[in-house]
Amino acid sequence: MATVLSVSGSPSATSRTARLLRHLDARLTAQGHEVIPLDVRTVPAEALLGADFRHPEIVRATALVEQADGVVVGTPVYKAAYSGLLKSLLDLLPQYVLTGKTVLPLATGGSTAHVLAIDYALRPVLSSMGAAHIAPGWFTLDKDITVGDDGSLTVAPGSAEALAQVTDQFSAALGGRTTPARTTLLAATG
Repeated sequence: MATVLSVSGSPSATSRTARLLRHLDARLTAQGHEVIPLDVRTVPAEALLGADFRHPEIVRATALVEQADGVVVGTPVYKAAYSGLLKSLLDLLPQYVLTGKTVLPLATGGSTAHVLAIDYALRPVLSSMGAAHIAPGWFTLDKDITVGDDGSLTVAPGSAEALAQVTDQFSAALGGRTTPARTTLLAATG
């Protein structure tokens, strides 16, 4: 099956975005893909902000993107755009690093006013980087994501079904087996 790089652009250690991605990673793994998580917040700030293309973590991130067949990009939305942390990483990657790759853009945010951030802010950047296919993305409201005291993740039913559908479409584009979108997706631990 395919190798998938799952990139979280959230600066927060307790991020709902990252937890949601890690849960979707489990779905993709169950469909036969090898999933490699990358939390951009773990890349040293001096490398990102200093545009140090030679920093070992930037070199590693570049190699991970180059070796992946598909990339899931998740970000919280701030001021109608994807996170500055994600932007810092994308700016340091080679211009056409996504050439030939299938990409799934996902976003989380506090208001439906930010729902178009995927199409008007993130999708154009991914396209300019050469993505062969950008799968339909999904915006999930923060209020639809609940993290339990035990770390379990629950997503409101409507959002869970939509996330299952876009994840399965992404998996199918990569040549993976998919599970029906109506199956339980996000009611397990994250």
